[in-house]
Amino acid sequence: MCRILAYLGPELPLENLLLKPTNSLVNQSRAPEHHPLMQLAGWGFAAWSDNFLRPDVPLRYRRAVPAFFDDNTGTLIPALQGHTVLAHIRASTYQSEAVIADENCHPFCYEGTPWSMAHNGSLPNWRILQRELLSHCKDEYLGQMCGTTDTEFVYALFLSLLEEDDGDGFQDALERMLKLIIKSMRKLKMVSHSKLKLAFACQNRVVAVNYGSGFHGETNIEGELEELRNAKVGSREFLLSTILEPLYVLKGRDFHKYEDYQIDACHEHQTTAAVLASEPLTEDTEDWLELEFGKMILMERDGDGLRTEVRAL
Repeated sequence: MCRILAYLGPELPLENLLLKPTNSLVNQSRAPEHHPLMQLAGWGFAAWSDNFLRPDVPLRYRRAVPAFFDDNTGTLIPALQGHTVLAHIRASTYQSEAVIADENCHPFCYEGTPWSMAHNGSLPNWRILQRELLSHCKDEYLGQMCGTTDTEFVYALFLSLLEEDDGDGFQDALERMLKLIIKSMRKLKMVSHSKLKLAFACQNRVVAVNYGSGFHGETNIEGELEELRNAKVGSREFLLSTILEPLYVLKGRDFHKYEDYQIDACHEHQTTAAVLASEPLTEDTEDWLELEFGKMILMERDGDGLRTEVRAL
């Protein structure tokens, strides 16, 4: 599986998020805690900072090499800081058919929208599903597609369905998108699973979604996660566990005082920062909140504070 990391809060050196911690995103590319395979298909990040000349536009970096082999990390990342960060390491099949290219690395950022997106998941048969789904996509987004991934198509489809970028707008677009995907699968007699663990970011805002469907197009997926996790890698049961896996959120204040994903716990109204991740990033996981399957979290900086809302989809 791919791995996602997002940060929202006061300006912070990017190396404190991506490099220095023992379980940093770069280290996860070769030693993920919750997945048996390394992520070798590239990586990238987008960052927003009040110190950039264009603070509303993300600085985006993508490279199609394993993150731990990227010789730019030691010079580029320590020179940057940000208050909003979205980073991703890409996994792909260990097969010659996999297209390893910068254009396929996340996050994706299109003109005409403030939102960037990263994805941990899959949409099987997405190329054939386009027979039904392309009519729902706007030309302004389809015309910007330059990669060969299901993620970029999901990004273009979602943006096309997004009418308002508040919580109601996100929920409506996500629910409509999954219904359209399942309807297309059934019409084309290609019903399969979908795994849509999505993270969106723009200046001062992060939205994360844990969504998808089971092997029969069902959104109310049954199964005990702990049992499914122990299934044979590559089996249907194991794949089902990856769909049901939660995302994780750590909220608090004074994140800048630490270099290992530590944060001072506090009351909700005192929260100033949050980290979203595909797995808990500290040995002590007690303070990490689980974003369960079928849930969405919306986070926004509000002055010196942070507002969060969790919704069921």
